[in-house]
Amino acid sequence: MTLEEIVRRVRERSDRLASGLPVPAPPIGSDFSLNGVTPPQTWRPASVLVPLVKREPGMTVLLTQRTDDMPSHAGQIAFPGGRRQPDDADAVATALRETEEEVGLSRKFVDVVGSIDLYRTGTGYEITPIVGIVEPGFTLHADPREVADVFEVPLEHFLDEVNHRIDSRTWQGRERRYYAMPYGERYIWGATAGMLKNLHFILTAGG
Repeated sequence: MTLEEIVRRVRERSDRLASGLPVPAPPIGSDFSLNGVTPPQTWRPASVLVPLVKREPGMTVLLTQRTDDMPSHAGQIAFPGGRRQPDDADAVATALRETEEEVGLSRKFVDVVGSIDLYRTGTGYEITPIVGIVEPGFTLHADPREVADVFEVPLEHFLDEVNHRIDSRTWQGRERRYYAMPYGERYIWGATAGMLKNLHFILTAGG
């Protein structure tokens, strides 16, 4: 898939969501979607950056692995991002600020394309994924308190539905199902895989 096609599809989805026009529902809207569990009534706003890096021969997705001593989602693979703060002007500001704080990726390397469908987590966050095209040449400085590793995965891996699966595990006494998209030894699952599933839908089906 070309860069131009990626940008076109994401912008079309973002514009329609912002305008309130009807759009086909994404495959998954929350950690509760696959489990028939009633979600909370209130949510805390958060944003993540979905960084698509311009590489040859193809785009990559930049991801982080959280440290093992984080209070939530310890050791899991995630997009850079976090909770919206009072000084953040909007969801884009949150995503760019959090990305700079977590991995040291300067916003000057990021061309924001648009936001895609909200994703609600089991920990009570309503996440706005912000898709950004990242120019090469950046230097990363990960915050060791939050980030154990930063790595890139070819976008084509996530665009191939062969790599999508639904796994399950027991949590709080009941079986929970979730999307997973492992890449080598990297186990990408939960909210991150859910948002990638929605991105796959937008880029391959047009959203």
